[in-house]
This record gives sequence, C-alpha cells and structure tokens, in this order.
Amino acid sequence: MAGSALSEKKEMAGVDKEKMSGMVKIVFVSLLLDLLAFTMILPLLPSLLDYYGNTDQSGLYTSMLSSCTAFRELLGIPDTEKYNSVLFGGIIGSLFSFLQFIICPVCGAASDYYGRRPLMIISMIGIVASYILWALSHNFTIFVLARIVGGLSKSNVSLSTTIVTDVSSTKTRGKGMALVGIAFSIGFIVGPLIGAFFASRGVGEGTAFYVKPALLALILATADLLFIIAFMKETLPEGKRANSFSNSLTDVQDLINPISLFNFAAVKEVRQKSMLRQVGLSYFFYLFIFSGLEFTLTFLVHRRFNYTSMQQGRMFFFMGSVMAIVQGGYVRRIQPGKEKKVALMGIIVLIPAFIIIGYATTPFVCYLGLTLFSFASATVVPCLTTLVSTFGKDDQKGTVLGIFRSLGALARAFGPIIASSVYWSLGATTCYIFGGVSLLLPVVILQRAVSVKSD
Repeated sequence: MAGSALSEKKEMAGVDKEKMSGMVKIVFVSLLLDLLAFTMILPLLPSLLDYYGNTDQSGLYTSMLSSCTAFRELLGIPDTEKYNSVLFGGIIGSLFSFLQFIICPVCGAASDYYGRRPLMIISMIGIVASYILWALSHNFTIFVLARIVGGLSKSNVSLSTTIVTDVSSTKTRGKGMALVGIAFSIGFIVGPLIGAFFASRGVGEGTAFYVKPALLALILATADLLFIIAFMKETLPEGKRANSFSNSLTDVQDLINPISLFNFAAVKEVRQKSMLRQVGLSYFFYLFIFSGLEFTLTFLVHRRFNYTSMQQGRMFFFMGSVMAIVQGGYVRRIQPGKEKKVALMGIIVLIPAFIIIGYATTPFVCYLGLTLFSFASATVVPCLTTLVSTFGKDDQKGTVLGIFRSLGALARAFGPIIASSVYWSLGATTCYIFGGVSLLLPVVILQRAVSVKSD
C-alpha cells in the first residue's frame, strides 16, 4: 500500500516535471522569436535616423533633434554624426522603456484575473501591429507611433517569467529562468547581425531600406503569435486566479505611481514584504547603474580605440556569447536557495569590471573587463527574478513579476541619461569608477534583504 502510494507520487512528479519542461520550451521558443524580431532594429537605428532626417516632413524629427542637440551642447558632447545617432537612439530607447514601466504592472495584475494566455495573445497582437506600422513608416511620426505601440505591448517578457513561475517548483524555477536568459542572449547575438546585414545594404532604389527588415520582423512576430495560439496552454487555473480584476488591480495608482511600485503596494498580504521591497530596490539601483554604463560603452570604445560600427558589433557579439555560455553552463545549475548569493557575487564582480574598463588603454584590457561585465549580466537578473518569483500567492505572481519588471524598465529609462551626463561632464574613467563604487549600494541593500529573510 505504502509502495503503491510512493509509486503514484513519483509518477505524478514525473508528469509535473514533463509539463514544466514542455511549457518552458514553449516559452523559450516564443521569446526567441520575439527577441530576434525586436533586436533586428538596433543596428539599423543610425541609418533610420539619417533617412528620416532627410525625408521627414512631419516636424516631429526636427523637434526631437532640437532637444537632442540642446542636451548634447549642455554636456559638451562632440558634434559628430555617430554621437548624435547614439543620443537620438537613446532617447527613443528611453521612451520605449518608460512605456514598459507603465504597462508591465497593469498587464501582470490583469493576468492574475484573466489568465496568462489571453494577455500573452493580446501582447503579441500589439507587437505585430507595431511592426506593421514600422513597415509603413514613411515618416518619422509613424515610426515613433510604432515604437509607442511596441512599448505598450511589450509585457510578454514579464508574462513569460510568470508562466515559468506557474509551472515550476522552487527547485526547478532557476533552470527555467536561466533558459529565459539564454533566449535573451541568443536573440541579442543573432538579431543585430540580421539587422546589420540590412543596414550594410544601404538605402535601395524604389523601396525604403527599412521595409525588408520590418517585414521580416513582422513575419517572426506573426509566427510567434500563431505559435502561442497553437501550443501555449493556460498555466493559471481558474480556481487559483484573483477573485476579481478590481481586487487584483487594487488601485490603479498602486500600479503606476513609482513610490507605490517600489513599495509593492498592489501586492497584499504577502509574507516578508520588507524583503520583497529591498530586492526590488536593489534590482532598480543595479540596473540603473548597469544600463547607464552599458549605454556609454559605445562612446568609450569609439573614442579610445576608434572602433567602427562593425567592431562594436563584434564586441557585443562577444559579450552575448559569454552570457549564453554562463547561463547555459552555470546559471541553470545553481542550486535552489543560492540565487541571492550568486546575484550578490555578480554585482560585486561588476565593480572591478567597470574599473578595468574605465582604465583600459588597450582593447585586450577592455575585453577583460567586458568578460566580467558579461558574467554579471548573465547572472544577476535571472537570479533576482527567480528570487522575486517566490513571493506572493498564485493569484499574485503576475502582479509581483510585473512590478519587478516595471522597476527595471524605469531604471533603463533614466540610467542612460544620467550616465551620459556623468560621462561627458567628468570623463570616462571617473564615470566608470563612480559607477563601480556606486554598485556597493545595491550590494548593501540586497545583503540586508538576505538578513531580513534569515530573521
């Protein structure tokens, strides 16, 4: 009798493991398709901005260019075509991140009531629409509209991490989050290469050069949408959902007010909420510093080593490759309960990485710093995401992870602006040393969160 019960328990565990493995693979494929389409535009931005600068008649391009020029002159940034493109692209990127900051908590809360699958489908429909607009963007206003629609639809990443949380246990969740990280690494390696191919083709005759990559992105996004409809099952049963959307939403202000988001105010009756707040705060400061200095890397290697766009592409390819190796070979094997320790190690490793990059006078030394930089990038966010996913009940996971993702988007919206200001005001070496020392703040906060847990 006891043997039969034990056998049945093992059989059920096997079914659960198979379910988890299958759904995580579906999430992996979906994210990979999405990120290949999303990253394709990155190397195209300079050419796109040149194109709209020469052809746009809407007036929006001129207005944004004036703001970018004023910011450049305020900081004393050299008036070169490359730097202007980087700054202009940074403004568009900050807008995209800010829109994610707004939408992720709302979408996460909605998924706690309506389920994950419907919200994923709605998100992908919006992403498909954004690529349609991009393909039709004969002027800069339509292009910006495409980015706005894309930013407001980009909740599929936080929903994907929520789905991994739904189908995994505490012991297996780290492996699932590592696969999400691997999808990011592969996407950010291959997608820009595809975009760079189109960028190298230049502006063709008859058809604008951006149409083909936009249509390819549209095909990938449409394939992703159809893949989700066909294979992605609902992972939050009706019996485990929030009682009503109003209860899940609580108060709209809790999901859009930054102070409420940092306090995770929309998450009610959760154990060790003070620790959740501290992990969220540590994540924000880490990503604020990380994203800011990551943005200035383009300036640094161009000024110090005269790197061309192709050489910078190889640099980011190297970083993405290191991240994929670390996530596939190390992060997915981290034992449950060790995530905080590894996240702390990743942030601490980033301190000498920034100092090495700041003082680097040769590409070889810079690449040593970039190797440590890539290790941190591969470990910190997946481990913190796994840690945060342990908080809240089943009908709160979407809200918790949506708020967490939102804090990261807010950091990415403002980090590059502040880092650029420090970089051009005080110099590259001072900027990177200051950034490295500043990382002690998220280390202290996260260490304190560990202490709270142990009490």
